[in-house]
Amino acid sequence: MPTRRTFLTGLVLAPLARALAGFSGRLTDYPKAAFSKFSRHLKPVGRALELPDYYVWCNSPIYGPDGKVHVFFSRWVASKGMSGWINGSEICHAVADRPEGPFTFLDVVLAPRGPGHWDATTCHNPSIQLVDGQYCLFFMGNANGKTDTKRIGLATAPTLHGPWTRPDQPLLLPGPAGAWDDHCTTNPAFVKHEGKYWLYYKSWNTKEYDDAKGQEIRGNRKYGLAIADRLQGPYEKFAGNPVIDFSGQGHNRQFEDAFVWRQHGRFCLLARDMGVYSQEVGLFLESEDGKAWTFPKIAFLPIRDYGVTEPPAPPKLKRYGRLERPQLLLRDGKPEYLFCASQGGKFMTASSFVFRVS
Repeated sequence: MPTRRTFLTGLVLAPLARALAGFSGRLTDYPKAAFSKFSRHLKPVGRALELPDYYVWCNSPIYGPDGKVHVFFSRWVASKGMSGWINGSEICHAVADRPEGPFTFLDVVLAPRGPGHWDATTCHNPSIQLVDGQYCLFFMGNANGKTDTKRIGLATAPTLHGPWTRPDQPLLLPGPAGAWDDHCTTNPAFVKHEGKYWLYYKSWNTKEYDDAKGQEIRGNRKYGLAIADRLQGPYEKFAGNPVIDFSGQGHNRQFEDAFVWRQHGRFCLLARDMGVYSQEVGLFLESEDGKAWTFPKIAFLPIRDYGVTEPPAPPKLKRYGRLERPQLLLRDGKPEYLFCASQGGKFMTASSFVFRVS
């Protein structure tokens, strides 16, 4: 029997979902009602962190006490292709005087540790936060170069330049076999709320994933919530998980790459769409309590819809022009710049793409 929360969410979702069926991804494809207020405040700045011989992804910015913008990002060698994130990513640190850049590469913060470690083969999905006077770098690692060992971890440091204390164990584990989240924990998003530590995470079900072998998108990505009394845990999963689930809309609609913050007394969330509207846009959701969320509106569009002209896509880049992994640069809790990842750039790999939030 569905919970009251699920039933009420369904009432909100259904009308707009029906109205949007069939939209493919151009600006003119969507009714005005589909766009969030957030989407109206984006002004493109351009690409940043274009590194020769590397793909750059997952750009998480923060203002430092030096007044500069520090970005923690993922990179992997270009020879691995786009799929190198799963078996060879490392997390790096760059700095700039202004959010628009240019950024100076500083160092590698977290690299795969090799056999015997939970983060043996990749370090990815960085999300930098200042919590209780220390810097917290939430991230994902895996042990076998595959999705089924993806786990969320937390590294901490007294300064943005380290030294970083690296976790010997993951911060959050998957659910038991058969659970909606038995495959992995990944894509961390974090807020401290009313003295508690709230960790949002992405996962999916292993059987659904295995049964979908050969399909373009395997499994259905949903988001859960885990809450702790202490930063380092233990984190207890919310009994009403998953808190965001689009599978009931049909056509394997789903989403990923959530970033969560609080503004105007509400929880706000940015994410990458995976079929709710299309594969080409971002999503914006709101919540009063962080557990029951509104039906998403469009948060951002592909690069081309901002009047940005880029060279033709090479055959190797199948997601060219799409914006993914949205992360906000906040000042006093208010969004000031949006950092996304996008294929392309000077070296036709991937880089950051930055927007000013007016």
